Amino acid sequence: MGRKLFTSESVTEGHPDKVCDQIADALLDEYLKQDPESRVATEALATTGMVVIVGEVTSRGQVNIEDIVRSTIKEIGYDNTTDGFDYKTCRILVSLHEQSPDISIGVTPAANKEQGAGDQGLMFGYATNETAELMPMPINLAHKLTMRLSEVRKKKELSWVRPDGKSQVTIEYDNGRPLRVKAVVVSTQHAPDVDSETIRKEIIARVIEPVCGSLLDKDTIYYINPTGRFVIGGPAGDSGLTGRKLIADTYGGVGSHGGGSFSGKDPSKVDRSASYMARYIAKNIVASELAQKCEVQIAYAIGVAEPVSLMINTFGTSKIPEERIEDVIRKNFDLRPAAIITNLNLKRPIFRKTSVYGHFGRDDPDFTWERTDKVELLKQEINPLRNSKHQ
Repeated sequence: MGRKLFTSESVTEGHPDKVCDQIADALLDEYLKQDPESRVATEALATTGMVVIVGEVTSRGQVNIEDIVRSTIKEIGYDNTTDGFDYKTCRILVSLHEQSPDISIGVTPAANKEQGAGDQGLMFGYATNETAELMPMPINLAHKLTMRLSEVRKKKELSWVRPDGKSQVTIEYDNGRPLRVKAVVVSTQHAPDVDSETIRKEIIARVIEPVCGSLLDKDTIYYINPTGRFVIGGPAGDSGLTGRKLIADTYGGVGSHGGGSFSGKDPSKVDRSASYMARYIAKNIVASELAQKCEVQIAYAIGVAEPVSLMINTFGTSKIPEERIEDVIRKNFDLRPAAIITNLNLKRPIFRKTSVYGHFGRDDPDFTWERTDKVELLKQEINPLRNSKHQ
């Protein structure tokens, strides 16, 4: 395989697209808090001085949408007009209606029909043993950099850092294994009275080095605010939209993506819930050491409970044939939407925190799809198969 480079990016919670993802999931959480059976599919758009909320909601909950939007923007850090976007003064426009009855027919369980998928589509999950989190190293480090960037802002370790920011990490691989950080890009919104040399020095010392550590070397290339100035940021600098950071939400470009976004969608939408289940399966396969890396695809037809297909791809790293792994997965993982929701306990107000810094690879008990509680079961199921293979 030789040496190759791979790059992934992450963005902070003040990035305009992530502002919208957080608003959409904050609204979802409030509806689920009041009514766990809520059907929610909301989108947010943010631009200078304005947020627009659209979508479909069917719920017994009574949500003060404007309050949720403003409190979310405040918590992100847009709390003064000097940053160009302020929770107190921005306009909020809302256009919501109930879920289409044509969709509800297929999704709502009845006496003679179980809950079907909320839409057609294909979803992917991925895992690799190159990090402790079983995530690809480029996106893993990129997320840790943006988290650290927000941390130094909120703790006022760097008083000039503002909410909007990005990171990008290029990893050099040697025969498929991470070797070093080839390049790091960090762009942070900042106060107008700080000079570029201070920004560069402090970001390297307080953000990059604590995160990347020994993976850095004398040849690592640093790009810190490469345009030279980043004062106007957030929705004032660029419009934001829900679901526009799908690759940062998942695996940083490693593996495949089905194209469906997550934020603002209740778990009856398999775009979200089946993607979580696919990660759960892939992670348990890798954690059980059946393969060094694994990609899982699940596909559905709207209104139909059973998936139309399941695919396991271990990229030639599995210890047994992939067909046998697939058989074991079908036997031990229920892939019907209602079962996924129950097994992963998804009818809870947990989604706001998934909407920034990635939906996967996080050490949080609410991220049930990150559990590796099926490892022993998989080993028990696979061992007889491995033994029979050598007989």
